[in-house]
Amino acid sequence: MSDPMRPPVSPHHPHTTPLRSDPPRPRASARTAVVWDVLEEALDRRVKATGRDALDVLDTGGGSGKFAVPLARLGHRVTVVDPSPNALFALERRAAEAEVADRVRGVQGDAHGLFDVVERGGYDAVLCHGVLEYVDDPAEGLRNAVAALRPEGVLSLLAAGLGGAVLARALAGHFTEAQQALQDPDGRWGEGDPMPRRFTAQQLTGLVESAGLRVGAVHGVRVFADLVPGVLVDTEPGALDALLRLEAAAAELPAFHSVATQLHVLGETAGAARA
Repeated sequence: MSDPMRPPVSPHHPHTTPLRSDPPRPRASARTAVVWDVLEEALDRRVKATGRDALDVLDTGGGSGKFAVPLARLGHRVTVVDPSPNALFALERRAAEAEVADRVRGVQGDAHGLFDVVERGGYDAVLCHGVLEYVDDPAEGLRNAVAALRPEGVLSLLAAGLGGAVLARALAGHFTEAQQALQDPDGRWGEGDPMPRRFTAQQLTGLVESAGLRVGAVHGVRVFADLVPGVLVDTEPGALDALLRLEAAAAELPAFHSVATQLHVLGETAGAARA
């Protein structure tokens, strides 16, 4: 199976317009808020450590730019690698609409052949979101992502969580499928499962450490968001904000990692960890 990685974003000079005036962020729902907050904080630390306003960011599997474009609006230069021409076309359009086309570059490629299209060791940060579930060899895919980092760099890793799928199937009354996912080596609940692979927090942190990085933080993502009726969040006054606060409060607690729909791991090179 080919791996879903998104093409790189362009390394041009920032605009003269204010870059850090609270640009729109990918947090319209509880599905991305936790990841964005962790990522933005990590990048801010790198900005301070490097003394540069703009970082070079690689978004592997970045698709249409859900993270890449907001990061470019913060002033960073983003390269997106993705195997889908349609996703790259959507990325180009989204970047143009956001007036950051000069800081976003998309290239067609995947995790296996990453260095056919991007520079090894050329990035301050690498996003690896929704990639390891699909690659034939997750360890190799992650090693490639790490190899794209500079000596002082950070990795943002986001992948599907096993526990969230088990809980969701059980709450839907599909108890046999829940047990199948729990026992399956890849965490799949059956032939009809659209997700090729899921992970536990221990598996992801093990992959990050094996790739030579220090684990800076682990967060559960969408602990509650996928279990709450959408009509409640949409119609109850203040419900979305309350849900976002609840997600943020639970995200760092290890007890909730085992039931999160997704897991986010922040990895740091030795140089970044010392900075």
